[in-house]
Amino acid sequence: QVQLVESGGGLVQSGDSLRLSCAASGRAFSSYSMGWFRRAPGKEREFVAAHGWDGMNIYYADSVKGRFTISRDNAESTVYLQMTSLKPEDTAVYYCAAERFGLGSVRLSDYDYWGQGTQVTVSS
Repeated sequence: QVQLVESGGGLVQSGDSLRLSCAASGRAFSSYSMGWFRRAPGKEREFVAAHGWDGMNIYYADSVKGRFTISRDNAESTVYLQMTSLKPEDTAVYYCAAERFGLGSVRLSDYDYWGQGTQVTVSS
């Protein structure tokens, strides 16, 4: 069982940067692949970034590639999403998710645990 708690969201202006954190409780964090997803108003939840448990596979959605960076600190049981050059279309609730022994997946259905989400609002 893993519990995930996101933090770091807020209101920023277009072009600003923000770092989201997701702290995991429970055992064997290093054995989980971690993902970030987001849900914009009126849209479905969508994939943002994923980091395989072994660090070999890292994936990004095309819409954030080059602007967002996913990283993890296994000693702190935390995964991060560094977001730069933020745009109004990045406005969404951001969720982290964990998949046991995953290689990193873009599919929501592959993840076993989810956080409650943190709101990111980018004003123009």
